[in-house]
Amino acid sequence: MRVVIQRVKNAKVEVNQENVGSIKQGLVVLLGIEMADTIEDVNWIVKKTTQLRIFSDSNGIMNRSLLDINGDLLLVSQFTLMAATKKGNRPSYIRAAKHKHAISLYEAFISQIEKILNKPIATGIFGADMQVSLCNDGPVTLQLDSKNKE
Repeated sequence: MRVVIQRVKNAKVEVNQENVGSIKQGLVVLLGIEMADTIEDVNWIVKKTTQLRIFSDSNGIMNRSLLDINGDLLLVSQFTLMAATKKGNRPSYIRAAKHKHAISLYEAFISQIEKILNKPIATGIFGADMQVSLCNDGPVTLQLDSKNKE
């Protein structure tokens, strides 16, 4: 499981020119799921995402987490994060999870993170063609891969 996390001042996701999710200060999480992923991958990514200390404290030092600031979260599924690009010029998505497997882990991610944050999160629409707009704060952009924990 891979995520790209962006600290934002605000963000929104649209499908067919309709706003389907928006947030104020918080994180945009782009989520890629592969066939080998399990609920343990979800658990690790959710915990790490909510506890990353990437928001500034009163001294301007990145020392506060999403939980600490009671920030918002926008989750967008993005199978292209699982692209293999070593050979040729056309990315291969062979490792990306099939719909049935991916959607169950995507929904588990939503459920777990809402429980930890104690509030609903914003999401795109799984599998849809989406347009994401955001104001990256910093900019701060990180990536996590549950297969590279060390």
